Parts: sequence; structure tokens; C-alpha cells
Amino acid sequence: MPTTPAVQFFDRTTPPHIVTLILLSGISAAVMNMFLPSLPGMTAHFDTEYRLMQLSVALYLAVSAVLQLAIGPISDNLGRRPVLLGGIALFLLATLGCIYAPSAEVFLFFRMCQAVIAVAIVLSRAVIRDLYDQDHSASMIGYVTMGMALVPMISPAIGGFLDQIFGWRANFWAFFGFGIAALLLVWFDLGETARSSSKTLAQQFREYPELLRSPRFWGYSLASGFCSGAFFAYLGGAPFVGSEVFGMNPATLGVYFGAPAIGYFFGNLATGRFATRFGINRMVLWGSFANVLGTVLSLIIFLMGSGTPLSFFGMMTLVGVGNGLVIPNATAGMLSVRPHLAGTASGLGGAIMIGGGAALSALAGAVLSPETGAIPLLCIMAGTAAAGLAAIATVFYRERRLGIA
Repeated sequence: MPTTPAVQFFDRTTPPHIVTLILLSGISAAVMNMFLPSLPGMTAHFDTEYRLMQLSVALYLAVSAVLQLAIGPISDNLGRRPVLLGGIALFLLATLGCIYAPSAEVFLFFRMCQAVIAVAIVLSRAVIRDLYDQDHSASMIGYVTMGMALVPMISPAIGGFLDQIFGWRANFWAFFGFGIAALLLVWFDLGETARSSSKTLAQQFREYPELLRSPRFWGYSLASGFCSGAFFAYLGGAPFVGSEVFGMNPATLGVYFGAPAIGYFFGNLATGRFATRFGINRMVLWGSFANVLGTVLSLIIFLMGSGTPLSFFGMMTLVGVGNGLVIPNATAGMLSVRPHLAGTASGLGGAIMIGGGAALSALAGAVLSPETGAIPLLCIMAGTAAAGLAAIATVFYRERRLGIA
């Protein structure tokens, strides 16, 4: 593991403090799911259909995916710090647009603009890879995302209570506060970690084919993408299942909705403790299996006619465990295939993951109805989970052929 200076909080000449990295990762998670219990109320406020408001998830994810394709190469060329500061500033402006939007269409436009906060999750991981080797970066990402797991664990519940007491806009004022905190922490605590590059921005973008030709990069990125795809489908469909199928109010739905984050916390804890011991490939394999197990068991329960809120949301903890094992380890793997392209790999891998998530989130919202119940959603989740298991199997096969231990 490379030697790094001792961490000093608010000292940009040392590596960023773990609190800064956790907040950068956590703000992206909060912006994605904290307001979801408010979707039914926002639908009524804007006097529109639920399916239109549900696009606030899918469109956000789609724009985030596109932006991540650019964030990586730009940060490899210009540096992590200026890209982070600029992205967070734009996020603050977009959040004000969401708060004061006069119509659903204007809200959705600014909601798409909020996706610029993707700089936080992409570059927090790239910063870690700048400072640590493959297995230790997986461990570090695991600890950071373990802390980040607290955000989706509690943010839907907080969002539901804020909605019930102050209305849906309270969630977006909370996002504005998170953005201010992130901006200040980056300004005072995060120095530049990227190695200076003599290449132009155009040359950085032209290095994408180097990653795209790597089977191991595809194996890791697809394992991460499909595993997290089950969770993104859940984000798109669970608010409908909770409110329309089970009749939950926003506060109750918010409490149940955070179930996957409990598993995500423990999955990341296991990554932080055991990634250097067992290696990233085994961790991804075990996580993919947990993801399959949770979705398939829940589907079987509903097919038997025994589905309840406890069984539906409870089984999602296994999906969370799977994501907590797969995402940090697969991320470390994809960033280590070509270490000199860590920012580019983080952006491209994130785009694959988030782009697929956007499609699955929109699909989940489109196929659900009170008559179908949760079964279409669980079928989508089980299928993507199985595909993630197949993707990591290709990495094992490829490394065996290359003779990589």
C-alpha cells in the first residue's frame, strides 16, 4: 500500500478526512432517495399523474449517467478539486430551481440538473484510488460507503416526516443545506489528489476505448451495474408498492423504505474488514449471491400469495447486503484495471451502473399497478441480480485464463 501522510482535518496538504469522503458519497444517496416518500403528495401538488412524477427518479439517473461519462476524463485532466467545487455549486442552483418550480415540467427540468451532484460520488471514489492500491482502496471505499449507508438508511424516514410536517419542499431545502456543507468541506479539507496530466481534455476522452477493450473492466462494471440495478428498480417501484398496494402513509413508507440500507451498512462493514483478506473477486461473488437470494425468496413468497410489507421490505435487506459487498469491491476492481485512468474508469463505470438503473427504475414504475402488486417489480429485480452473478463469473474465468492469482 502506498505511504500517505497522516490525515489532518481541514488541512488540504494531507489526504481528505473520512468525514469529507462520507459526506460526498452520502449527499448523492440522499438526493436520490430522501424525497421518494413525497412522490404521491408531489403528484397531487402539481395535479399530474404518478408516472410523470416518478420520472424524477429515472430522468435524474439518466442525466447522472451521461454526466459521469464526462466527469471522469475532465477530473483526470483538470483535477478532482475544481470539478467537485464547480459541480456542487451548480447543484445548489438546481436545488433552488426545484423548490420554486411552478409546474411538474419545470420541476423535472431542475431535477435533471440536480444530477450534477454525481461529481461527489464519482470523485470521492477516484480520490480514494488516487491514494491507495486495489485491495486497500476496496477496503477504504467499503468503510466510506458503510458510513454513507447511514444516509439511505435514515433519509427516507426523515424525508417522510419532513413531508408530513412541512410539505415536500422541506426535503429540497435539506438538500440545499447538504450542498452548502459539502462545498465548505471540499474547500477547506480536500486538496488535489490527481496526478498532473500532460494530455489535453480531448486526449483524455480518446482513452475511453482502452477501458472498453478490457474484459475485466466490463466484468466488474456489469457486476456492479446489475447488482445495483436490482436496487434502482426497487427505488422506482417500492414507493408505489408501499403506498398503493400496502396503503402506507409517507412516514410509515419512509421507515420501511430504508430496509435495504440496513443490509448495505453490514455489507460495507464486511468489505472494510475482509476485502484485503479474501480479495475483491470473492467479495463480489458473495454479494451477487446475496442479491439473488433476497429477490428470488421475496418473489416466491408473493407467488405463493403470502406477500406482506414485512416480507417485501424485509427481504430487501439481503439486496442491501449484496450491494454493500459488490459495489465497493467491483468499483476498486474497475478502477485498478487501468490505474492511470482512475477518474475515467470511475465515471464510465458509474455511467453504466446509473444508466442501467435509470432504465430499470422507469421500467419498474411503468409496469406496476394495484392489480399486479409487487410481482413485476420482483421479477425485474431477480433477473438483474442473476445477470450480476453471471458477470462476476466472467471475471473469474478471465483471470484464470490470464493466470492472475
